[in-house]
Amino acid sequence: MNNIFKFFTPKDKKFQPLFEQAGSNVLKISEALFLALSTKDLEKRKEYIKEIERLEHVGDDITHSIFLELSKNFITPFDREDIHALASAVDDIADYIHASASNIELYNITNIGDAMIKLAELLVEMCTDLDKAIKELRSFKNIRVIADACVRINSGENQADYVCNIAIARLFEFETNAIELIKQKEVLQTLEMATDKCEDAANVLESILVKNA
Repeated sequence: MNNIFKFFTPKDKKFQPLFEQAGSNVLKISEALFLALSTKDLEKRKEYIKEIERLEHVGDDITHSIFLELSKNFITPFDREDIHALASAVDDIADYIHASASNIELYNITNIGDAMIKLAELLVEMCTDLDKAIKELRSFKNIRVIADACVRINSGENQADYVCNIAIARLFEFETNAIELIKQKEVLQTLEMATDKCEDAANVLESILVKNA
């Protein structure tokens, strides 16, 4: 019956393009973050952080469009709750990346440690997988791509937890400046929260996969 229903359901021309825009945008944000943290040039870092802010606003507009379509359309490509949850999770990733970058600038953090760069690298990998998985929602022809991406995202989040915990432990062991410790810890935890939101998005994708594959 589910296959028959899909046959008669009009092809989605609204939600999928918006989700693909959101996936592509959050990948761009993660890449800009990695570049911002990797560069030693403080002026270039400011430029990348400004680009992150711009892309975060783009993501907000896409999320708003998804919610607007959700309020206007009775028939949706998959469960309304999953649409809302996936859009929210992707938006949250962008928000936490933006918060991390903004705090680095606001707190005037110039010493970017290896742990921050590693977390940014993991975010790029996770957002790459998220972008690939979202594209596969268009047809569900390659469900293995979605499933494998979700596994890698979950693994990435576990790695991020470890990297963050070790980095904070070392801060308490070696950082003698209490203010610097607080600033570094705040950024590390915000970056780690961005990876948590990647895992949230993967969990929604797995839910969609189970219901629709």
